[in-house]
Parts: sequence; structure tokens; C-alpha cells
Amino acid sequence: MTVTAAGHPTVAPVPFDPEVQAVLDEIARNPQPALTRETLPREGTDRMFPGNDAVIAGRAIDWEDRTIPGPAGQPDLEITIFRPRGSKSEILPGFVNIHGGGMIVGHRSWETARVVDIVEDHRVVAVNVEYRLAPEDPFPAGVEDCYAAFAWTHAHAAELGVDADRIIVGGGSAGGGLAAAVALMARDRRGPEMAGQLLLCPMIDNTNTSISSRQYDGIGTWQREMNLLAWSCVLGDDLAFSPDASAYAAPSRATDLSGLPPAYIEVGEAEAFRDEDTDYALRIWATGGRAELHVWGGGAHGFDMYMPEAEITRAALAARSSWLRRIWGATR
Repeated sequence: MTVTAAGHPTVAPVPFDPEVQAVLDEIARNPQPALTRETLPREGTDRMFPGNDAVIAGRAIDWEDRTIPGPAGQPDLEITIFRPRGSKSEILPGFVNIHGGGMIVGHRSWETARVVDIVEDHRVVAVNVEYRLAPEDPFPAGVEDCYAAFAWTHAHAAELGVDADRIIVGGGSAGGGLAAAVALMARDRRGPEMAGQLLLCPMIDNTNTSISSRQYDGIGTWQREMNLLAWSCVLGDDLAFSPDASAYAAPSRATDLSGLPPAYIEVGEAEAFRDEDTDYALRIWATGGRAELHVWGGGAHGFDMYMPEAEITRAALAARSSWLRRIWGATR
């Protein structure tokens, strides 16, 4: 570790996998302006990625958009439901997906491809959730929306053709952090039980004090500057980086990780969230809980979406699918 002229510590980063680095080099050739509170994209985010029919591309999957009740006294929520074609008479496992984007950007359509692959590969019914974003709607708006969507899915399981005992909640980045928070809420509120939590490079530590949070300052996909902006939008200036923040905003703040559903925690070796995610698994194990941890060598944040053809992505998807099969299979 060295110290800059301004007195800030700098830490040499773990290098990226060569296939990952090649994509990062390509991205760097077309740099985008830095996002600020004033320039966070809002209009047209639902049209940035291909539509549902284009993503499904002829696969035997049906979908429908629905509006469901939001948290008490709050706006209704938009969701998209995906199911294997011809499965309405069956009872299938359920998957509730929460999209990423630092809780400040994004749209559920951005992750349709991931959700559709899970529906096809595992023959499940999936609910893709739209939630309110900060800074317009800071904590607890987003996580309360996600909890309401999970609770609605569980309560309407019979209508959806879902086995209420086999619902997994998951997501990537902010979506993974929100999924972890929903699991904490369900435990603490004695709410619906979930079969498992799929936490893909989850964003769970608001303090930004770990070694890995400093290693990817200005490099990689989700960089330190964006993470600082995100937490300041979600929690406000007073609590943005405080250890006193709520665990339902930043699950790393939870003092008790016992009694949680089995967790799958996946993270890249070369990304800011590496240390907070590995620590979360260690703390679950310390309570006697179940957490399957995968740290993918040289992986940048969200490498499975940015580098879908990389060898580590193929390995990660195989491991992820194995865990899903085991969790859904164990509760039949």
C-alpha cells in the first residue's frame, strides 16, 4: 500500500482475467460521461435493451406484465411474469428477480435475459420486479417494494402455479443487496419463508472501507466513485457511509445473520465488492447457516453480463445452475 500526495491510501488491484481485460479495454475506447445525481438516466431506460419477445427469441416461454399492490400506502408495483409455455396447470418453483443498478439506475427489462435463461433451464415461474429508485425515492422505498413483491408472489403462489415452499429471491449487484435485505426482513417480520437467496456480486456494505473497495477506484465496471454516489443517493449525506445505517439498506450492517435461508454468494476476485461479500459468507457460516461462496478469479463486477463469452462466465453459470437445482430439488 502506498499513500498519494493527498494522503489517501492506494492499493494495487488484483489483475483482471485476460478475457475480462480485453472487454474492459474495448469499453475504455468509448468512455461515457461520469454520472451525477443530475444526470442519472430516467427516460427511456425500459427501451435500452431488447424487448421480451426478442430476448425469448422463439423459446417456449410466455410472459405478461402486471401491476400489483405496493407497500401499504405506497404506489403500485409493475412486474413481469415469465413461465414455461403450457405450464399453467403445473405447480413449479418460483424465482423473484431484483435488478441491479446501484439502487439509482436500471429497469427490470435490463435483466430479462438472465431471468429467461433461468425459466428455460430450470422450468420455473419468474417474477421480475420494478422498484423505486433513489435519490427520488431513497431508503426504504426500494427495499420495501421488493419485500412487497416477494410477499405478493408467496401469497399468490397458487394463482401463479408456484410452489410457495420453493421460491428463491435473487439479483445482481444492487439487486443482490436488496435480495439479502428482503431475506433479513422476512426473518425479522416473521414473513414468508424463502427457499434460498441468490446473491450475485451483492452490494451490501455502505461504508466503502474494505481493501477491495479501494482497489477498483477508476478501473473496472462498477467503480468506487459510482458506489459512493449510489450510497449517498440511497441513504442521504448523514448516513451514506455510516456504520449506523440500517441493515435493510446495507445488509453488512446486520449484527445477526442467523436463521436466514441458504445463500449463494458469487463475486469477482477483481471487483470492489469482493471483501464485503466474502465477509458476509463468513459471518453466515459463523452462525451455523448455509452459504455457498464462489470468488471467480480475475472477474470484474458483473462479469457474467459484460463478458458473457468468457470462460469464467461459463464456469460461474454452471455453478449457479447447480446450486439452483439443489435448492429447488431439496424442497420437492
